[in-house]
Amino acid sequence: MKREKLNVLILSILTVISVSCQGPKESETAEEKKPNIVLIYLDDLGYGDVSAYGAGTLQTPNMDMLANGGIRFTNGYASSATCSPSRYALLTGTYPWRNKNAKILPGTAPLLIDTAQVTLPKILKEQGYHTAVIGKWHMGLGAGDVDWNQEISPGPNQVGFDYSHILAATQDRVPTVYIENGRVVNLDPNDPIQVDYDQNFEGEPTAITNPEMLTMKWHHGHNNSIVNGVPRIGFMKGGESAKWSDVDMADHFLDKAKAYVGQRAESGQPFFLFYALQQPHVPRTPHPRFEGKSGMGPRGDVILEADWVIGEFIKTLEEQGLLENTLIVFSSDNGPVLNDGYYDDAVELLGDHTPAGPLRGGKYSLFEAGTRVPFITYWKGTIKPGVSDAMVTQIDLLSSIGALVGSEKSSADSQNLMETFLGKSQVGRDAFVLEATSRTALRQGDWLMIPPYPGPEVQTQVNIELGNSTAYQLYNLKEDISQQNNLATANPDKLQEMISLFESIRGLNSQQIQQLELK
Repeated sequence: MKREKLNVLILSILTVISVSCQGPKESETAEEKKPNIVLIYLDDLGYGDVSAYGAGTLQTPNMDMLANGGIRFTNGYASSATCSPSRYALLTGTYPWRNKNAKILPGTAPLLIDTAQVTLPKILKEQGYHTAVIGKWHMGLGAGDVDWNQEISPGPNQVGFDYSHILAATQDRVPTVYIENGRVVNLDPNDPIQVDYDQNFEGEPTAITNPEMLTMKWHHGHNNSIVNGVPRIGFMKGGESAKWSDVDMADHFLDKAKAYVGQRAESGQPFFLFYALQQPHVPRTPHPRFEGKSGMGPRGDVILEADWVIGEFIKTLEEQGLLENTLIVFSSDNGPVLNDGYYDDAVELLGDHTPAGPLRGGKYSLFEAGTRVPFITYWKGTIKPGVSDAMVTQIDLLSSIGALVGSEKSSADSQNLMETFLGKSQVGRDAFVLEATSRTALRQGDWLMIPPYPGPEVQTQVNIELGNSTAYQLYNLKEDISQQNNLATANPDKLQEMISLFESIRGLNSQQIQQLELK
């Protein structure tokens, strides 16, 4: 009897040991590994600048790889036809026209995002992500009186990013330095930086006083301080050791992005990377490896440079074993512009290329080419390749990505379209109020309504139609993607329906709309 009890005891112990060694079943393990999130965001890239969209003559094989291997959206929108407002909307999930300060910002503007505001990086941090922004920022820094020689705060690190390596505004604006986690990189304390957007510093050369120093000729608005032979917007003195090399900028940000991915791969922690490329914004300064490669001048060359950069970055994800667990979203902050302040042959060498594709307008415009941009989602092994005509916007990424990683946080303007972004649904937004330099218009279904706005019809400096008119404009985009037929008079019922919806979203009445001024 004793031996029998002993055998039962031994058998029980062995069973416990066996189960312990096996560990819990897969269904009982910790939460499934969350995907990494990467936003690849270009600057002034048009709907027709990506060859997968079938409109231009440039060949962009790495962008095409994302488009052909993921979902290529034909009705994907930035929130605004200019940069700062779109970036604000992307990170906050909020219409930029709700913030009166969400306009194209100077290099000395205060931080546009309230530090108490819900942001995409904050949502992801709360879900266990490490977060980073590398590249162009242009959403303001500090409280409006920045000392560039001390820690600069608030900035990206105060609105949800664990790591930031940025240029403060744009490549054509001072200060022409990189800022990492709130500190200017390679700054010599004995050569402090001074920045002013109103008045030059005594004895400092400018494009007007010293044109012989220029390697790039300015066309309009870029005639202040000279850095690396390029005339800029704004005045800067000092900080010589910290100034960037324009032709090395793409490589610089790529190196930072690759290093970041390597660190995250080693840590095993899911990450969110906002990889904001500066191309093809002016000044277009391709590395010598890409000079002349496109046959279209610097604008075409920097697009090919950006395409190469994207390919190298994707290789890094693959080499680190991360590509199959990474959702990549590719888009642009607004539509294309050719001459945007410098003589660089963008117009003269364009040839048969069509940066806007079949769309009308461009950057700064209420017409479609201002905000309808390349928009691609890619997730190897998860997203099945396809094309979607669903209307999606960058504002929707906050709620959608939040829902993907298990967050219930959102914003009033952002919609959860993750099933659409993953290619599991063809249902997108019904309506969207787009913005261009303080003017707004309504896209609903197949229709676009533009209210009357005073001011010029064409911005002559950049030769782009702004969408201004003394009368209402109404277009059926499904039948008339190039917006040649204004149906406002022929279809008054649809026009009134659109006006009513527009007013309800904007909170404006007809009289107030009529009084809006072009700013």
